[in-house]
Amino acid sequence: MFTPRRKLRSAATVAAMAAALIGLGTTAANAADWPPLHEGAYLYSGTNGTGTVTTVDLDDLGTCHTLSTPVLSFQVVTGPTSVLLYPGAGCTGAGPWATGSLAQSNLPEPALSYRVTPA
Repeated sequence: MFTPRRKLRSAATVAAMAAALIGLGTTAANAADWPPLHEGAYLYSGTNGTGTVTTVDLDDLGTCHTLSTPVLSFQVVTGPTSVLLYPGAGCTGAGPWATGSLAQSNLPEPALSYRVTPA
């Protein structure tokens, strides 16, 4: 059972996390012209969240997806999952780039495939 002190701490933690997420989204979007953060995982054919958007199916854990267009940036707000991005088709190539569960970034090289994994 939660005590009033624990409930207050939990509420404060949730409020702080929400403020940090909102601040991250606002700062990053304004600084680099990124689209606003919202829940899900999105892959972009251009840098800084521009170009063609591919929406990642976060419920399809472990399946390799080869993209028709290489991606150069991503935005991920997923909680329990991460996206692994590979430079080669069929989830091949030198070590995948792991997004984590809260991130937006340009990739060091174009990615041609991805898979969703637990974070």
